[in-house]
Amino acid sequence: MNMSSTAVRACGLVRTHGQGQSRVRAVDGVDLEVPRGQMLSVMGPSGCGKSTLLHLLGGLERPSGGEAWLGGRRIDALSERALARLRRRSVGFVFQAFHLVEELSAAENVELPALLAGCSRREAGRRASLLLERVGLAGRARHLPSQLSGGQRQRVAVARALANDPLVVLADEPTGNLDTAATLDILRIFEELRAGGQTLVIVTHDERVAAGADRLISMRDGMFIDDTWLAGSHPRGLGGLIGLEG
Repeated sequence: MNMSSTAVRACGLVRTHGQGQSRVRAVDGVDLEVPRGQMLSVMGPSGCGKSTLLHLLGGLERPSGGEAWLGGRRIDALSERALARLRRRSVGFVFQAFHLVEELSAAENVELPALLAGCSRREAGRRASLLLERVGLAGRARHLPSQLSGGQRQRVAVARALANDPLVVLADEPTGNLDTAATLDILRIFEELRAGGQTLVIVTHDERVAAGADRLISMRDGMFIDDTWLAGSHPRGLGGLIGLEG
């Protein structure tokens, strides 16, 4: 993996949907640089382009214009095969709807990215055990998603996103389907990841999630309208915010 100090970069990034008069710029000329180890939150009203931006940064969608980079590698120009390979190795995704495989256990869901990346079953199992312990679910490893609460399923999804030690974790409304207690569990995990140097880009409507980041970008109509560094804004950090909650 390229050791560039920049994890994610966008240059004049554009994504359009539709044709003719119905054409909409979901992302409109965005420039962005996210250093390694930074936790960035992106907020804005529904339909402002937040999720589209995340998909472009992770290679799930192709831009209509501009450039997208992961580490030191431009990804918008890659073939589908090369892009899929890079995604498996460099990006961990966390979605609001979890997207777990219902027929697989928690451990098997976490093992899956490592197996797809070519790890042996033994190594994939070792990683899954460590990661499930890390998110507090060692005792639920053999449970199916249907046997887990929403918060537990999202913790499995976070563990799965970390299976290949990704350059960046991209999270799209990761607490959107969770109650307060489960949300605080996910916030604690994100804070631990941030403290450990993991790069995170999180799209969220939740001010508690946004307040725990190093940096907050606000979007409207596909463009950035504000970019604020939050370091020092909350001297007690995310732990203080959690303490205030209860």
